Amino acid sequence: MLRALIALLLTLSFISTANAQDAATPDRSATGGAQTLDDILARQRGEDVDNSFRSQATGDPDSAAGMAEQLGTLGGASDPELWRALRFDTAEVRASNKGPAATVLIQDGGMRWLRFREGPLATYGAYLLIGTLVLLALFYLIRGRITIDGEKTGHKILRFKMIERFGHWLLAGSFILLGLTGLISLFGRKVLIPAFGHEAFAFLAVGSKWVHNNVSWAFMLGLVMVFVMWVIHNLPDRTDINWLLKGGGIFSKGHPPAKKFNAGQKMIFWSVIVLGTSISVSGLSLLFPFEINMFAATFAKLNALGISGALGLGELREVLAPHEEMQYAQLWHAMMSFLMMAVILAHIYIGTVGMEGAADAMTSGEVEEQWAREHHSLWVEEVMDKNTGTSNTPPAQ
Repeated sequence: MLRALIALLLTLSFISTANAQDAATPDRSATGGAQTLDDILARQRGEDVDNSFRSQATGDPDSAAGMAEQLGTLGGASDPELWRALRFDTAEVRASNKGPAATVLIQDGGMRWLRFREGPLATYGAYLLIGTLVLLALFYLIRGRITIDGEKTGHKILRFKMIERFGHWLLAGSFILLGLTGLISLFGRKVLIPAFGHEAFAFLAVGSKWVHNNVSWAFMLGLVMVFVMWVIHNLPDRTDINWLLKGGGIFSKGHPPAKKFNAGQKMIFWSVIVLGTSISVSGLSLLFPFEINMFAATFAKLNALGISGALGLGELREVLAPHEEMQYAQLWHAMMSFLMMAVILAHIYIGTVGMEGAADAMTSGEVEEQWAREHHSLWVEEVMDKNTGTSNTPPAQ
């Protein structure tokens, strides 16, 4: 008998639950703005939920009861309505600090930023860097070091002047410091605290932040110097097509003709300029909080041009809280930095263990003439023309 009663109760509960789920969505205007089961389930699935029924339910001060009447001190808004007004930045808040974020007391995008920062950003960023190192190691095992094919002449050709090498190392050295200190900031809590403890990490984190903030100016200066000095040599031309079709001679005998910079070096150059500029702008917005707001205006342009819809992103929000601007800037700053770190790892490999004679260009500034003939034959010809006034050095094939 008891078992039959329990079965009956369970059956009735399932039937009532099914009827509740099948019921039509109630009219929120008649329920005081309460959310529905559909809203809760959609939010659990990570879907966007229309919050207008909340953002508009913030009370009516004009209908407040008098101070002497019942509930008069609430001022026409209940506690939930007040908190909703604070959340959606519609409450009248006064603060002694006149900064743009001073009156924003609740900003619910912080958890989304934190989950993305500690989840996909850190995970896929680590995969990118580790994957790049693995691919470079495999390439070295398969191809080996790219050596000078011909007999060395013993003659040197000036490839980069002192000012060029200074600009290069200013950019390279500052970026290495920025990359290391940035990785400490992102992975420190998960990696360094378990290894060294909280006190050691606190000291390292404070130092990393100071280095990161101040070395950034050297990075931006180096970026400008490199662009001004080398942009004319990195403009695309017809020789780049031939170089790319032959794969730069990496897997074949001989190297295709190239000017001062070949197509591969040009891709590195423009990657550094584009990514470095993006990193610099987003970094400036982080150095000067709430002063440089990029993303609301960018989202508006993407929506107007239909790019966001074409990419499947839907309608991007065009009104962002000051804190959200900073959160987007931090995420963008980190993503662009990861991409640039991967590019620089490949650049370091080619300039050191990957190619014989390449490091001389940025150390002494002079390269072996045979190396120059094999990798930059058209540039060697230009140099000879300037020195002798005649062209007597045929390009390497």
